[in-house]
Amino acid sequence: MSNEPMRIPVNYVDASETLIKVLGLKGSPVAIKFAMSKDEIPAIMEELDKTIRHCSMVNLARNEGKIFYATVGKHECNGGAWALGLREITPTLKTGDFYFKLGKYDSAAACKRTIDNVPHLGSGDTYATLYAPLEKTPFTPHVVMMVTTPRNMLKLAQSSLFRLGGRIHAEFSGIQSVCSDATAQTYLTGRPNFSLGCDGSRKFSGIADDEMVMGFPAEMLSELTTALKIVTAAPGSK
Repeated sequence: MSNEPMRIPVNYVDASETLIKVLGLKGSPVAIKFAMSKDEIPAIMEELDKTIRHCSMVNLARNEGKIFYATVGKHECNGGAWALGLREITPTLKTGDFYFKLGKYDSAAACKRTIDNVPHLGSGDTYATLYAPLEKTPFTPHVVMMVTTPRNMLKLAQSSLFRLGGRIHAEFSGIQSVCSDATAQTYLTGRPNFSLGCDGSRKFSGIADDEMVMGFPAEMLSELTTALKIVTAAPGSK
């Protein structure tokens, strides 16, 4: 990875303005980057001064306009840090005991089947995760995250299919929605993903009962925002 911009330039200010205005967002779209070394972090950025969860970090950028990075020691959630490639999976996560004790599954085996299918970066591949409101991002993001209503997610799904058509194949399991579903999976596949959120993210990051989560590759920004203006103004659009 490097700090080089994408070869096809993207105007992050205009893209964010379009998303906020057309969808009536309450906060900003969030730019997220995986830094594989310290050299990839812009000098103007400072490390987060507290230890919280990835989903809470997204909330700081989304609703408070904060720009920062977080190394492994600033990530409170072991599952999130593992999904994002910051640390090894813990033994209780690997066996399924963690979610079994939370009452989420009928058996530890059911937990393990789920964990074994959670998208994640290679353990230790990530040096730090970077966050910023999209319109103020000082780095080239890998993923853009949206937290908004089901109606807006419909418009984003339609916009994702506007040019080539097809089907949306969303993947989620009701756990690790912000860290794995909308960040790690999106980065790894290069495709947008929609998630219903999870108990942890809804409890700790301010995701409302009437909101969902979406992550899409930053490379899609120009195409997505162009399509969004057309889709929302179409005669058949609600």
